[in-house]
Amino acid sequence: MIKRMITEELLGLISFFPAVGLLGPRQVGKTTLSKLLADKIKKEILYLDLELPSDLAKLEEPELFLQQFKNHCIVIDEVQRKPDLFPVLRALIDQHRLPGRFMLLGSASPELIRDSSESLAGRISYKELSPFNLTEVLDLFQMDQHWFRGGFPDALLAPTDTLSKNWVRSFIQSYVERELPMLGLQVSPVQIRRFWSMLAHLQGALWNASTLANSLGVTAPTVKRYLDFMEQAYLVRKLPAFHNNAKKRLVKAPKVYIRDSGILHHLAGIFDMEQLLGHPLLGASWEGYVIEQISQVISPDIEMLFYRTHEGTECDLVLRRGARTLACIEIKFTSAPKVSKGYRIAVEDLGSLKNFIITPASSDYLADGQIRVCNLKIFLAKYLPIIET
Repeated sequence: MIKRMITEELLGLISFFPAVGLLGPRQVGKTTLSKLLADKIKKEILYLDLELPSDLAKLEEPELFLQQFKNHCIVIDEVQRKPDLFPVLRALIDQHRLPGRFMLLGSASPELIRDSSESLAGRISYKELSPFNLTEVLDLFQMDQHWFRGGFPDALLAPTDTLSKNWVRSFIQSYVERELPMLGLQVSPVQIRRFWSMLAHLQGALWNASTLANSLGVTAPTVKRYLDFMEQAYLVRKLPAFHNNAKKRLVKAPKVYIRDSGILHHLAGIFDMEQLLGHPLLGASWEGYVIEQISQVISPDIEMLFYRTHEGTECDLVLRRGARTLACIEIKFTSAPKVSKGYRIAVEDLGSLKNFIITPASSDYLADGQIRVCNLKIFLAKYLPIIET
């Protein structure tokens, strides 16, 4: 059992909120983690899996059924399959308000689970469970293996590369044929797969709805709807552009990333590490991987952005808290990084005191008085906690 870094935080939420939502993509380990937490909760546990017809039938009259277990912690898995349940949960919580009454597991964001945010406002705290972070698996895997296979447990823990690839293939097929349509994206599986693959080949590029729309034969609002669904299903990340600089002409479109690197590599037709090292997507894959690892562990009050001007000044990742720039980060796949003129200007524009170039394997040193070079493992363990304070 690999300990998940959000375990203690979840136990704290369960001890305070009547309901806790544990959200994330399918097969990321939500059910496993909830059963582990159940062993630590001083309550009897009732577990309902709404993919089982027998458990779904129990909630045909949810009020009558759930009232029998008012002193239990009721775990409801795949809760997005029954969105009309949320108003009932609100009423039950208000009748008998105790911490830890419900744990709701879902494969979509609250925005896609209709009525949840409104019905349970003030009664629920949501937490995302991401695929394994590098910091969680360093004792078991080399970083290159985690980067190439991605963080989904079955893909990463598969005994062979062939089995890992087969799992990722099945995961993608399941999402395009079943999961995304069930969440409300009523598009043919072929169209969804084409869109997802196109995003993979545009990893880290500026979002351009018109270009994708023309390629797919649909309108720009339609591809934006596709992207929103993928984002709310925890498959895609939109990195917003920094825009608070009135003196510069800034790029405003977000950058788009496939969140899991293993899925990215499969969609791009990259099936081994040697192939990745010679592929045009190498730098974009590394950039997306670093951003995802940081995003999973960073404090939620820190905003992640990128900075780019129309003159070419650029910084891959900007960390901000409110109006204060905490750090500027350049992400490079190289063992001997050089400080570019564009990055140096970005540091001056943003006025950040902590600045980094993150590489796969560099030692920890100052490139000049303002910019530190280090590898990803050192950054996550040593410098990110300093930035957050």
